Amino acid sequence: MFYEPSKGHGLPHDPSKAIVAPRPIGWISTIDGEGKVNLAPYSFFNALSTRPFIVWFSSEGEKDTAAIAAQTGEFVANLVSRELAEKMNRTAVDAPRGVSEFGYAGLTMAPSRLVAPPRVAEAPAALECKVTEILRPRALDGSETGAVVVAGEVVGVHIDDDFLRGGLFDIVKAGNVGRLGYMDYASVNEIFSMRRPRWGRD
Repeated sequence: MFYEPSKGHGLPHDPSKAIVAPRPIGWISTIDGEGKVNLAPYSFFNALSTRPFIVWFSSEGEKDTAAIAAQTGEFVANLVSRELAEKMNRTAVDAPRGVSEFGYAGLTMAPSRLVAPPRVAEAPAALECKVTEILRPRALDGSETGAVVVAGEVVGVHIDDDFLRGGLFDIVKAGNVGRLGYMDYASVNEIFSMRRPRWGRD
């Protein structure tokens, strides 16, 4: 089949998120000016560069997390392991602003070192970030899409030593969780390696 997104797909459910998958989950924690903590998962999340280390998350509409990050200039991206998947899903609840998703999901807050928002103590890794840019993507016709993209430079990295093996982060042990389409998720349970080809050396 072929379809133009602007004209609809004719399927029971939108396939776009299933095609662009798996997507890392940015489990973003923030704290507002009154000290209220927010924790929410974002499946539009990834890294932009390593030098400097910059990550981003996109909110479809200016939800609490994006608004707080824009106001305070800080957020923490926590890694979702397979063991934390159900608790991560609980933090997606549409709770009123000011309700701590940490408590609702039975998670522990741990202090960050260089930013104010706490991190998820149970997460195998967490990235302390300072906001570098807020983007508001536009459609082809120039209209605003409603999406808010928050980019941040990673200023501190926490890694649980239990997930380090031979100096490498053990992704399989962590079972990094990715978002698929519809109601589906995936976790890493296998790794295979391929070396990048070099012209004239193959």
